Amino acid sequence: MSRVRIPPVLRKQTGGSRDVEADGGTVGEVLRSLVDQFPALDDQLYENQELRRFVNVYVNDQDIQYLNKLDTAVGPQDTVIILPAMAGGNP
Repeated sequence: MSRVRIPPVLRKQTGGSRDVEADGGTVGEVLRSLVDQFPALDDQLYENQELRRFVNVYVNDQDIQYLNKLDTAVGPQDTVIILPAMAGGNP
């Protein structure tokens, strides 16, 4: 199982947990396992079965967009970090 770091904005869906465990050998499998445990995360992370474009995911501080995206391998010692992009502010 890999550890998944949950950002504050999504912790309500995980019962307030900052870190949770999820099964899987790739980032995609880990995220699906996470959604299986916490179904309320599905709409927050996915749209039309694809990861939402504003959801950034890291494995051990490395952006998966520069690795193998959702096919990035993860092991039991790895930490998957979900980091939704923030927008807004004054023009």
